[in-house]
Order: sequence, then structure tokens, then C-alpha cells
Amino acid sequence: MTEPPQPPPNQPPPPSGYGHLPGPPQPGYVPPPGGNPYAQQPATAPQQQFPQPGYGFPPPPQGVPGAPGAPGVPGNRKPVVIIAAAVAATLVLGTGAYFAFGRDGGGSPKQPVAQGSTSADDKPSGSPSVDTGDGSGNGAGEQQDFNAGRGPGEDKVLWYKSAKIDGPGAGIPSKGQWVVGDSVVKAVGKSLVGYQVTDGKQKWKLDFPSDVCGSTDQTTGDGKTAVLLKQDDSDTADCNQLKLIDLKSGKEGWTKTVEQQNLFDTAISAYPSIVGDTVTVNRLISSTAYKISTGDKLFTGNVPEGCKPHAYIGGGTKMIGLATCEDADRTAEVQGADPATGKKSWTYRLPKGFTVSSVYSVDPLVIDVGNRDTKQRAILSLGPDGQKRASMSAEGSFGICPGGDEGRQGCGTSAVADDTLYLATASATGGKSNEIVAFDLGSGKAKWRTPSGDNTFLAPLGAEKGRLIAYRKSLSSDKGGEIVAVPAAGGNPTVLLHNPSGAASKVESAFYSPELDYVDGRFFLSVTRLQADGKDEKLLMAFGK
Repeated sequence: MTEPPQPPPNQPPPPSGYGHLPGPPQPGYVPPPGGNPYAQQPATAPQQQFPQPGYGFPPPPQGVPGAPGAPGVPGNRKPVVIIAAAVAATLVLGTGAYFAFGRDGGGSPKQPVAQGSTSADDKPSGSPSVDTGDGSGNGAGEQQDFNAGRGPGEDKVLWYKSAKIDGPGAGIPSKGQWVVGDSVVKAVGKSLVGYQVTDGKQKWKLDFPSDVCGSTDQTTGDGKTAVLLKQDDSDTADCNQLKLIDLKSGKEGWTKTVEQQNLFDTAISAYPSIVGDTVTVNRLISSTAYKISTGDKLFTGNVPEGCKPHAYIGGGTKMIGLATCEDADRTAEVQGADPATGKKSWTYRLPKGFTVSSVYSVDPLVIDVGNRDTKQRAILSLGPDGQKRASMSAEGSFGICPGGDEGRQGCGTSAVADDTLYLATASATGGKSNEIVAFDLGSGKAKWRTPSGDNTFLAPLGAEKGRLIAYRKSLSSDKGGEIVAVPAAGGNPTVLLHNPSGAASKVESAFYSPELDYVDGRFFLSVTRLQADGKDEKLLMAFGK
């Protein structure tokens, strides 16, 4: 294995980790189109909006509605699979599939338990029966009892929603899921729908003139978020209509058209990020910030000279800028930024050829960096002054985040809490299990590893009360998944919620690239894309005691 080239004098040392960075691709490597697994997806096509298989998890079983290859599923997933196969050839990069837990398409790291999760003994109130719906009501069509035939010790399906929508042949996006107070809100094409968490009854619905094309999982302290809408219904429409939404009441706030900063500032793909009273809209080469309370424009990344931020990303009370420098090498730079003004307070410049591929956390700051030419990669922790703290180092195969805008927030199978990065490995040999590895952000060393167990996969959801919360997905459609808690010091997982087997598990296993939330003892699972072929298809499923 080789180390990356040394940076110029007075620059930080090159990132190294995972027991040094991987060397050249091994035999059998097949380069993706363009030869660049770290590259941004083409701005001219919305492939990155499609759900991706994943991140160590296999696709749903064959023959299950909504699985890859099923009628109505877009046929352009092949480039994604090729990219995944390409990066699998190196030491620490993922195997041939991704499992995007709702961070794709403009999402940022979920905080599924931030609103207070109950203990394993707490029993939230549930629905007396399961109901199905069209995504906008309290149930329509034939109902199915998903709880019939539950096994001993298994919990239940609280409610279920389906959708029946006519749309274009490629389907429609359905990214966006928020749990706020007593509501779970779901994006459904041109709508946002708020449901009661206990029984799934519709509380409110907002209809928009065009599709929701960008969202963030972040919310303000009073339950507001920002979404992006397409300018119109054309395939090439910019994703440039920023709208403030009150998720508790279902009321719209202000709407702003995000203006181009220059001729090259395309917004076919964009995503927002929230910190304090600031929301930013991040695009391919530029970013614009607005004041949430008023909608006023605050600043842009179009600085007159030097290193120009193409993304401002918030977390907690802090913000960072991801910038490209106007030197011969187009060097990447991470900046500390003031959320109100964008003024930078510190900088960390990456070695030549390296870019930020994902931000796991802003506070503490943890970034995933890679070199598109050499296929080298590292995960770094930085201090509050931008100085490098450590490179994560451990044996194992850790998947690269799914494709999308470079620097996009969140990575699906990760969580950061208490100065620890929890990262899921890709599948072990044979694809029947994986592990969660806990990294000390101060030293970069692995503190402990927890195996998923046979025929299951573990993925972190968040951390609270001194423990990691994770989803343990069954690889068998005959068994339900589980929500488990792992002590912060490591150890055997404790089951908090055991989803039922039978009819329910067959539907659960068929959710493809889902969005997940575990809040107050309830588990919410929803799709990120709908086939929209005029037939009933699954949308949202809720589990509980």
C-alpha cells in the first residue's frame, strides 16, 4: 500500500487511515464510466435521485414488489452498480452494493432519537388495527392484517400507508421523512403529508406545483424545515424553489427562488442544510444562505478570490464551508464559517487530488476524503480550530457514501456521538453479516466492534442515553428486523423492538433504499422513490409495542 504524495510546505500532512490508505486497484478492477468513483454524478441527469442498493445490504429478494428489476423501476441503475464494483477492488472501500438509509437526495444525518427515545420497557400507544392508504388519507382499498401470526415476543405493525399515483415512466421522488412531536411527515412527489404517529391518520397535506427535489433531515427548534422544489415539471428544470415548512402545523412559510451566481451555477441537483437561523442551498459549484426567520439572503459562496465554497453545511451550532481553491491543482479546502455571515475562521487544505466526499458530522467535525485518481481514501477528525486530530484506522471494508453532490451531508450507515464515530462495515465474506465499528475520534483507533449475527446486517441510526441505536435488518423475508441498543462501551446488543414476521416482514424486507427513524419507541420506515404506475405501492410503515 502507498501513502498519498506529500503536500507542499506549510500544508497539513496528507490524510492517512484505515492502516494507511489503500494502494492501486487489485486484479479484477473494472473502472466505472469516467474512472472516478469519487466524482460527482452528472449534473445533466437525475440518476442520483434514484434509490440505490446498498451500502453492504443486498437488494430485496427477487420477486418482491419494488425490488430492482421489477416492472416500472428505472433501468439506469447499472452505472451505480459498476461504480460500486469498482470501488470494491480496494482494501477499505465498499462491496458491490449500497444501502442508502435516507441520506441520499439531499439528506443530512438523521437524529432519530434526539426528540427523546423511550426505554426498552416503555410502550407507546399504538393503533388497534393496521390500515392501508393512498398516501393522503386514512386507508383505502383492501386492508391486510400484518399482525396476524406474530411470533412470541414479536412487536407489531402500528399502521401502514400505500400510495397510488400516476406519474412519468421513470417514477417520482419520495425523499423526505421527519418525526416532529406527534407527527411523522412524508414527502410524496408534489406533496408533503403529515400523519399521526400513533395511528397513521392524516393530520394535514400540502400540495405543491412541482416535485420536491431536495430536502434536509434537519429541523429548527420549533419544528420547521426547508425543502426545494423544481422550478417546473420539465426534466431539465432547476431545483431552485426554496420553501420554509412548519412540520407541526403543515403551514407554508416564505418561498425564495435561488438565483444563479454565474453561468456555470447549475441547480439541477441541490440540497439544503440548516444551522441556527440559517439555511443554505448547496449546488454543484456554489451555495447561497438565507435567514430562516425572514427569508432574507445572507451570503453566497461566490467570494471574489481565493477558495470558493460550493457548500455550507451546518450541524449543532456550527457551520463549515467546502471550497475549491483557484490554483492550478484546484485544491480542496475545508473552512470554519460563521452561520450568519459566512466569514471563515479557519482553514484546512487537503493534499493535491483529494476532495471531501462526505461529512459525517460538523460538531465534532468528521469528514470522508478521497483521491479520484489514485483511489486513496481516509476518514479524518478535525478539531474546532481546523487542525487534524486523527485518521480512522481499522481492518475491514467500509463502503463509500452513495453518489451525489460532493460533500453531501450524511452517509447512511454512520452515527457520531460522544467523540465516537460509529461506522458499519460492508458485508463480510458471503454477504451474510457485517459489523459496527466504534472509532475514537481523538486517536482514530477502533474501540470495539459488534457483529450483526448470522443472516443480518447492522446499521447505526443514532445515539442517546449512553448507547448506540441501530437497525438490525434480517436478510430473510420471513423474519422481521430489529431495533437494538449497544452500550457506548461496547457489548452485546439489547433488542428494543422486534418487528413481526409473516406478512409484515415480507413487506419490510421489500423497502428499497428506505428512510428510517426510531423515535419514542416507534420505528418508521418509508420509501425514497415511487414507481407511480397507477397501482398501489408501499409508502410508509410504522412499528411499535
